[in-house]
Amino acid sequence: MRCGPRPWALVVLMFKSTLEICRIHSNINAVEGEPFYLKYCSYLSEHKNETAPPKWYRNVSHGPMELSSHSSPRITLHDYVLEFWPVELDDSGPYFLQLGHHTHEWKLNVIRRSKDSCYAEKQVTSKTVEVGKTLLVRCEDSYYQKLVNRTSLYKNCKEMNDTSSSLKKNAEFKDQGYYTCMFIIHRNGKPFTVTKTYNITIVEGHSNVVPAILGEDLNHVGVELGKDVELNCSAVLNEKGLIYWDIHNDSGNAHEEKETRHKSSKGKWSVSRILKIENINEKNLNVFYNCTVFSEKGIDTKSFILLKKDHPDIPGHVFTRGMIIAIWLSGAVVCLVIVGVIYRVDLALFYRRFMGRDETLTDGKTYDAFVSYLKECQPENGEEHSFAVETLPRVLEGRFGYKLCIFERDVVPGGAVVDEIHSLIEQSRRLIVVLSKSYMSNKVRYELESGLHEALVERKIKIILIEFTPVNDFTFLPQSLKLLKSHRVLKWQADKSRSYNSRFWKNLLYLMPAKTVNPYREESKVLPLLPHC
Repeated sequence: MRCGPRPWALVVLMFKSTLEICRIHSNINAVEGEPFYLKYCSYLSEHKNETAPPKWYRNVSHGPMELSSHSSPRITLHDYVLEFWPVELDDSGPYFLQLGHHTHEWKLNVIRRSKDSCYAEKQVTSKTVEVGKTLLVRCEDSYYQKLVNRTSLYKNCKEMNDTSSSLKKNAEFKDQGYYTCMFIIHRNGKPFTVTKTYNITIVEGHSNVVPAILGEDLNHVGVELGKDVELNCSAVLNEKGLIYWDIHNDSGNAHEEKETRHKSSKGKWSVSRILKIENINEKNLNVFYNCTVFSEKGIDTKSFILLKKDHPDIPGHVFTRGMIIAIWLSGAVVCLVIVGVIYRVDLALFYRRFMGRDETLTDGKTYDAFVSYLKECQPENGEEHSFAVETLPRVLEGRFGYKLCIFERDVVPGGAVVDEIHSLIEQSRRLIVVLSKSYMSNKVRYELESGLHEALVERKIKIILIEFTPVNDFTFLPQSLKLLKSHRVLKWQADKSRSYNSRFWKNLLYLMPAKTVNPYREESKVLPLLPHC
């Protein structure tokens, strides 16, 4: 008895059962971070009787590189199977298996995993199911099945409430979406994830369309008396389906227009019919205008009710333009506020010059500012001394027309120094303190305390603190200095502050009294280096 056909039947059966796990195609995609394998079905080879063991290679820039279990801790070899635990982006490239004189090659493309999705678009299998037919999503993995610890089913990356790892039901339109099977695998105590994703599209049957009107079942339409209105009814139905308007309490001014039909590539019909109501009157209000579609598969109805508008709606183009203008104006106001905050000092100085303000005319004071500074001129404090007695007068007096009270210049020798200083401070509109590490001494303490009393108690003078050199320790200063506003403390930076247009001089002019400035002779715009004692 001959049984010749049976071995071939056995081969066909083996091929069908292993087609899913054998990698026959030459171009293979894999997802970054998931376990992956390449498997060659040895019985498909014409050289299946080869006795030489199979060898795996990867083509790199300098030629073929033989792979082994020592090539990478992520790679394992099992004769005709090459496994990655897991596969990474760097694994992309050509691989081939050599079996004697026979070779089989694959080109592996590792896809970068998306951070915003649970699946990769290039690894999605698309399926189309007609509505009413069986929708089956079966989560099985024939290669890793023995290692699977848990299986979950997701729809559009949200886990489905059903505890089953597969889905079988009659298809509905709401079932359309991406279904992802997620397999949790444990290997050597470490968890791995393998995913399979199906894009399910639900379509109408070519001859099984249930008539359905698009939109809400009941629609309220605002109208104006004396105007016209068109009510549009659109639906999907079979070729022989009907669409018509049913009008209650007809006042004679409603007319059906001719229906329009369009056939889609999937065999269903889109149909629409307009009811035009002319010169609307009171009889047309609060009346049902019903649109009905009918076929052998069923019937569907949609109703319209006309309601009188109390106030006409704002036209869409007017509303859109108004919103654009409002947003533009809001942005312009915000920009102006930001510019005003950043350039408030420049704006204030410009306003003073433009308006010609002079607040020194009627207050009866002699000096615009009293300058308090360290009087001793020693090599270690020569720069701050020169700044107080030379730089400040040259800029504020010589260029901007202010009058300063400088102790060494304006106090007459031989008088009562304490009384003289107190009197001069009372005659000044500002107290400028040139502060440094060496500033505080018995000779200047009275100037500072007297000025603080005038500023904080009498409210007759304002203090401007210039930090000429960085001062880390302020404990030697009176506690009342902490009550000064932070914007009245200026820092001198030798390189950045020399120019007359620097931020330092602008801030100092802003804190000085508003005063009309007479034009002076043109000077160099950059101050010369400060002389030393």
